[in-house]
Amino acid sequence: MADTLYLSLWYPNLRLAALTEKLTAVLGAFGQHGGEARVYSATVWPVNWSESPVFQKVYGHGERGLEPRQAVDDALELLHEDYAYEFQIGWSLWEAEVPTGTAEASIPMRSGEDESERSSGRAHETRWARESRLVRVTGYGPLFDEGAYEQDGHIRIDFGSDAAFLDEEIALDATAARHVEENVRQLVELTTAVEKESGATARLLWSELGESLAQRLAARLGMTN
Repeated sequence: MADTLYLSLWYPNLRLAALTEKLTAVLGAFGQHGGEARVYSATVWPVNWSESPVFQKVYGHGERGLEPRQAVDDALELLHEDYAYEFQIGWSLWEAEVPTGTAEASIPMRSGEDESERSSGRAHETRWARESRLVRVTGYGPLFDEGAYEQDGHIRIDFGSDAAFLDEEIALDATAARHVEENVRQLVELTTAVEKESGATARLLWSELGESLAQRLAARLGMTN
């Protein structure tokens, strides 16, 4: 079952004015680790998530996007302790593309074919491509949503679905394992880079359902033994 994956970052004695440098460093790391060098959009939320944004701009992908520092400066002109500053930036991962019309129910089982052979056949039909997703990077003012930063981090990265790191819906053959491994390596390199370059003293990679990605990945890889 796919889950939502997050990375939370904390900084000691962080002053609100220093959030600009931290956000710029985190967003700047994406361009070196499978992501775009420019920010896709920026949104400023007042008080809590139920309020309407007080600032929102969509810049676009690629060259239409805005440099991280400029995007952060624009959004943080409205600097308040009870605001949250959300940025979207593109990040590419290997994604499985299973052709339509190959669902198990639509393919009769041949005489003498067992389920493992059937799964192997489906795996060979799987195609892989680098697909871009929008990742959300949010910096929290200390009073936003009643101090949500204490649990979510001064900065939280929302990676979206963790399916690309597990691909539990397809057979894990050598090709699938290689692409999953590359996605996981890219995730590890990015999380290490944002921690180092932004000066975070604590980080936590976590999921919405509370399940450990590392444990699920180990179990997934164990299925091939």
